[in-house]
Amino acid sequence: MAAQAGSAPRRRGARTTALVAAALLLAGCQSPPRADPAPTEVVVRPSSDSAASTVSFAPLRGTPADAAALAHPSLAVKIDNHEEARPQIALNRTDIVFEELVEGGLTRYVAIWHSDVPDEVGPVRSIRPMDPDIASPFGGIIAYSGGQDQFVAMMMATPLLNIVFDYDETGLFFRADERPGPHDVILESAEAVSRNAALAPPPVQFAYGTADPLAAPALAAVPTSRVDLVFSEGRFPAWEWDAAASVWLRSQEGSPDTEASGERVRATNIVTMRVAIDWRYGEVPKTVMIGSGEAWVSAGGRTAHGTWTKDAAGAPIILTADDGSPLRLAPGNTWVELVPSEGSATFTP
Repeated sequence: MAAQAGSAPRRRGARTTALVAAALLLAGCQSPPRADPAPTEVVVRPSSDSAASTVSFAPLRGTPADAAALAHPSLAVKIDNHEEARPQIALNRTDIVFEELVEGGLTRYVAIWHSDVPDEVGPVRSIRPMDPDIASPFGGIIAYSGGQDQFVAMMMATPLLNIVFDYDETGLFFRADERPGPHDVILESAEAVSRNAALAPPPVQFAYGTADPLAAPALAAVPTSRVDLVFSEGRFPAWEWDAAASVWLRSQEGSPDTEASGERVRATNIVTMRVAIDWRYGEVPKTVMIGSGEAWVSAGGRTAHGTWTKDAAGAPIILTADDGSPLRLAPGNTWVELVPSEGSATFTP
């Protein structure tokens, strides 16, 4: 897929606004990986003789939503998690976030927005070799700042529409003066979705249940007040259950994790997947996403054990409980923690 040559990016801050540079690289098209309609529509027939009504659900959250408001593609963005990139913008408005190991023992995020797309997100960073396997099931748009040629080529080969900072000429990216480089690239996310609104919405990725989806005795879920994860010596996030708010609150390396709004980063569901790491790319680790492994779902102050499976790059992740039933999530946003097999996951009652 052809790219045009470009020039330099603009900066925008409290006092300075400059022109954005370079050429637009829009590769791929909308080809949803599954034929599922999105958003999901359920016909509800009241007990009276009144006409049937239709209730729509956000495909990536499982929450009731207006179907017309969801008639647009999802936006996946590669988000920086270096200390100088924090606080990130609008993480609490995501539908799903994947945390992955990258070189140097650091982590980065593939964050997906669909039901609530903010005006701006970031900081945006470069692609890694596992990202095509993570993002492909969602269809729609993928935005990132660049990357090694081989990794960019891998992403370009997916059905996703690629928007790349290195080649943008339309002003969708800018550099924020108040942030240090290279942790300063911001995407005008709502505009990116608006310009590509004709692309298909994402298909459903996970199964959803009630606000307490792990209550069935057969799931053998255990009460959980805290989830501690170790990706490396330098990255050990944790989640604490806030029963009053019915959310998990995030910490990183022992300190509360906040986003740019000042709010603590939070999630309704934590999906922890034990994953292998492929070192074929030298110092750049590739999380192995196609296959199967151990999994835990933490929701409603409980954690249930099971397995994850993913059959192909474009296939969704399937979560199965130890008793063979589906591991369902609570309606709301989800963080997927891709913990290396050399790392650890601890669930405290």
